[in-house]
Amino acid sequence: MTHDEARFAGPIWHDPDDDHMHDECGIVGVFGHPEASTFAYLGLHALQHRGQESAGIVSHDGNVSFAHRAMGLVNENFGDPKVLKQLPGHAAIGQVRYSTAGGSRLKNAQPIAMDYTRGALALAHNGNFVNAFSMRAKLESEGSIFQSDSDTEVVAHLIAKGEGGPEERIVAALGQMRGAYSMVFLTENRLVAARDPRGWRPLILGQYEGAWIVASETCAFDLIGAEYLREIAPGEVLVIDKDGVRSSMPFPKAEPRLCVFEFVYFARPDSRIFNQDVHAIRQAFGRELAREHPADADLVMAVPDSGLPATIGFGHESGLPFDMGLIRSHYTGRTFIEPTQDIRLFGVRRKLNPNRAVLRGKRVVMVDDSIVRGNTMRKIMTMVREAGAKEIHVRISSPPVTWPCYYGIDTPTREELIGANKTPHEIAEFLGADSLGYLSIDGMKRVLNAHQAQAGHYCYACFNGDYPEPPDTENHRRQMHLFQANEANVEKG
Repeated sequence: MTHDEARFAGPIWHDPDDDHMHDECGIVGVFGHPEASTFAYLGLHALQHRGQESAGIVSHDGNVSFAHRAMGLVNENFGDPKVLKQLPGHAAIGQVRYSTAGGSRLKNAQPIAMDYTRGALALAHNGNFVNAFSMRAKLESEGSIFQSDSDTEVVAHLIAKGEGGPEERIVAALGQMRGAYSMVFLTENRLVAARDPRGWRPLILGQYEGAWIVASETCAFDLIGAEYLREIAPGEVLVIDKDGVRSSMPFPKAEPRLCVFEFVYFARPDSRIFNQDVHAIRQAFGRELAREHPADADLVMAVPDSGLPATIGFGHESGLPFDMGLIRSHYTGRTFIEPTQDIRLFGVRRKLNPNRAVLRGKRVVMVDDSIVRGNTMRKIMTMVREAGAKEIHVRISSPPVTWPCYYGIDTPTREELIGANKTPHEIAEFLGADSLGYLSIDGMKRVLNAHQAQAGHYCYACFNGDYPEPPDTENHRRQMHLFQANEANVEKG
């Protein structure tokens, strides 16, 4: 058993009452600081919301690479100072992961680290390659042996089989892949950061006392105390070494298609991504939602925490007072214990509890960011009704999710998406709501244009099925089959 395997004991945990879509991961890279792994740890801690299944850091001291990857949360795996002392060096990269391509097993945890003819290389990825399986099949036919199910390993093999120096190999490998990627690479003497030409996933550049830092969101910089410099542009490759930062744009230009769901749910509200303040955009979504779907009610309440910014905006626009109709427990942790059926709605009640003093006899507007399958919202509705709410008007600060994502979001199949199979009126009946209103795509675009965010530069595929990069549906089907098989194996023990 390896050191990493020894760190993982017990089954992988998924919350059956978490009905949100999930981003694949968050990444961080540090170059030029003697405590690079500590900075990477702090950055990953701030990015924990982007992935809770595994966490890893690879560091390099100029001669030797050091790696630690484990299942679970960042603080569980790196909170012990002894672990970070085992990751010396002036450079480090890290990742928190929520699996989309490849199952949630330790072998798929990142960063991937390898030795090849050009030396040591580590890489970490946020996104999803739509041609990963076809590329993997080609590589396997040529003799490559894969150690994981992750689409990221395809890039590692392409780099190993390439020609030229590390930078040339990285660019050539990425040039063969289609889909979404923000990636960091670590060699003996440089950090490389790359973002796909459409810019689906965010990636930013900062600095701390002469050290260079890249991360998925600015909240990682806030915790470290780093200075935000700029976005890494779609299609840009940065090479960071002892001489500073070199930028190139080596890929064919493509129309930007930034993931609009980063604004809806993924990013932390205190982050700035795509050159926009996330909290401000979410509040504006709520204001637009109130204009499109007003409600005659006594108060507006959020499904915490992700629904809070839009709820504030809805309340400001509608004039309805905001109140805490649901109280969230922040200490639920992870549990493998499921009580008897006598405790109704246990999974949701463990995280959310209705505030009876606020809800009793009231007509309420309940705001959330999205509905995926609808089962969790239905349970929340039951609790709010039982707490005495007279009317419940559900408002969603995004359009209906009607299509699966192929670019790094854990999306159910179209058959499982309630928005693809029921009308808003039917969904309201299923939930037990008195009314239901979604923000329209046009309304979302009006908000983005009002913030000079260029609405035409975003990907809305999960709302309208207009895929900027044509998906390989067989590739996605095989990914889902592989993911489900891995989950079944985990549950068996």
